[in-house]
Amino acid sequence: MRSTIGSIGATCVLAAALAVAADPKVETAPPLTRLFVQDLKTATVNWADVRVGPGGKLALDPLAPVPGFKKLDPAKQKLVQMRAAGGLVCVGVRDDADGTHESGWVLVHTGVGHLDHGNHSHWRYKQKPAELDSRLDKEQGNPAHLYLYGGAFYLANDKLNGYTRLDPARWIGDDGKPAGKGEPQFLVGGGNHITLAVVGGKVGYSCWIDGGGPNKGRVDVTPVSGKAKSEPAYSFHLPSGVIHGATAAADKVFFAPSAGVCWVTADTGLNLKGEQVQVKHIDLGTEGDKPRRTGAFETHGHHVLFVTGKDKPELVVLNATAAEPKPVFVPLTAKPGTTALTPVAVKTVDGKPVALVFHDRAKGSDAEDALEVIALDPNGDGDFADAKTLKVLKAGRSAVDGHFGHHNVAFDADGRFAFVTNPGDGTIAALSLKTFEVVATFAIGGTPGALVARGGEDHDD
Repeated sequence: MRSTIGSIGATCVLAAALAVAADPKVETAPPLTRLFVQDLKTATVNWADVRVGPGGKLALDPLAPVPGFKKLDPAKQKLVQMRAAGGLVCVGVRDDADGTHESGWVLVHTGVGHLDHGNHSHWRYKQKPAELDSRLDKEQGNPAHLYLYGGAFYLANDKLNGYTRLDPARWIGDDGKPAGKGEPQFLVGGGNHITLAVVGGKVGYSCWIDGGGPNKGRVDVTPVSGKAKSEPAYSFHLPSGVIHGATAAADKVFFAPSAGVCWVTADTGLNLKGEQVQVKHIDLGTEGDKPRRTGAFETHGHHVLFVTGKDKPELVVLNATAAEPKPVFVPLTAKPGTTALTPVAVKTVDGKPVALVFHDRAKGSDAEDALEVIALDPNGDGDFADAKTLKVLKAGRSAVDGHFGHHNVAFDADGRFAFVTNPGDGTIAALSLKTFEVVATFAIGGTPGALVARGGEDHDD
């Protein structure tokens, strides 16, 4: 079944959305969630609240810059990945001079409070967001990847052969209010273009991307301690190199080298030596004369998800609780001229796990962008072995240029909506996670890229 997201009928949807936004009943309605969105061309981060108006129609407040966020030079600097945790948003900043101009990170306080009452919780939007802390200088190692494990941010400092841990608890008090500037921690491990996994907040597995030489397939294992700097306990090597992804689930660590997927049992007690690590391999088949691989993972509970294959891409599901995880392949509906992106998984308000896979058109291609919705557990038994495509939607336009210009998606805390950036259209589309239909499209202008959402519906029930 094919429908439209931010394309066919967008004019009517947009007109309705703008009319709702001008309704004073909407302007005073309680927020549904707060969005933070990057602009690729201006290297800025803006924010706005999504509200629910009469009849359940959605409206987006006017976007505003995050107060205190340093003005960057878009000709020399780029915003990279962005994550949210513990009332904070972390933004990575990269420059075009190998970190010698100005790179690093920025922490933003979202201004959204959360009160947990056990059987229910409340979200409060009484404050505006503001920059809380940052490190932008020539000493931050030009990060490319930002991870979130166990509620802490981990920023890969590629040129420093290590990564920075930023624990929100060091910046936010028990009352959720800013508690001053915290202290980042530096962990040595990985090199050149670092990908990493952190297990149980105890140990980090950081990778080297080298395809040859002594660091081919190298993984460094480093204790995550309270010290300002932590060194690797040992290293081991995968059978192939060019490692471009890592994640952890169910006491296993998974890696994405040039051939298939590798995994090891997590050594959270650091009881092993490098030569004692048993590396297991998962074969993904071949494409032409080369083994199939992947570039990044998504975890959802005890399942690991990723995409493999270019000409005939497939979603692959691994149950990490299995003694020997076996791949489950789900064919995707990508068309020539598009690339299937890493899946993004969410549990909807109905409690059903789904994955969203964007098919972004390659630069210079006239193919149509698409969004594929996969039901991960149709029979509800907790095992994703029966995953299958639920729906394919025509997406708004991407603006792919290298690693940038792809669609991005974020979810409200209640799992009611997915918010999708369309960089080529200057819009954000709101997708219902009940009907998987577009319910609003907001024209924000510019080139919206990465976004995150903080919070659920503000109510007094």
